[in-house]
Amino acid sequence: MIKAENLSFSYRGNASPALDALSFVIPKGELVCLCGTNGSGKSTLFSLLAGLQTPSSGALKVDAVNAKGNEQQLRAQSALVLQDADLQIIGATVAEDMMLAFPANDPEAEETCRAMAKRFSLLEHWNSPVHALSYGQKRKLCLAVSLLSTPSLLLLDEPFSGLDYPAMVEMRSIMKANKEHGLTQIVSVHDLEPVIDLADSMIVLHHGKLKGSGDPQGMLGSLLEYGIRPPYSWLQEHTISPWG
Repeated sequence: MIKAENLSFSYRGNASPALDALSFVIPKGELVCLCGTNGSGKSTLFSLLAGLQTPSSGALKVDAVNAKGNEQQLRAQSALVLQDADLQIIGATVAEDMMLAFPANDPEAEETCRAMAKRFSLLEHWNSPVHALSYGQKRKLCLAVSLLSTPSLLLLDEPFSGLDYPAMVEMRSIMKANKEHGLTQIVSVHDLEPVIDLADSMIVLHHGKLKGSGDPQGMLGSLLEYGIRPPYSWLQEHTISPWG
């Protein structure tokens, strides 16, 4: 479970806080849509959940781990997948990038990595240089590597951005499989269409403040007020239709 109580964060030199007194609860295993326009605080919240920043005030707990003072432990159990895959890939080939997740002398590393590569349809590219991968394949590689650490929390930053339709369908399948395995997922999105029907709950941020959290059905009607477009089915019929 994730619990925030009056969570705030300020960047040095900025008069206004990037996050201002957020309080919310996310049950274990939920898929959450994190929504907001640019500058709303989504990336800052991700950095706190991933242990990359320390709260300025308030409390944040992830699976009973207090974020303040336990950033290293938080980094070990939270996996952040960036929107720009090239910022996250460090190996020269698919094999090398995946194997870097393990100590060099781990006898089971290659078998584990190959199994994960197969799950993400990357095994045929095992020895391929990463620059030869498509945009969608690079995104899958980053996601595959993040899951090798068996995180308790997966943070996905705009996972559908730049993907073609088949890749979006595949990304949804990965999210569904993660849900079946009980993995807590927070998905930061501008466009709700590809993911809202999978979401258990939503968190809406606006200028660093929490404007709502909970069941999407009860929150979609207020999104336009914060510069977020509700899904088309909601605009037309006030329903959440399956995407596809």
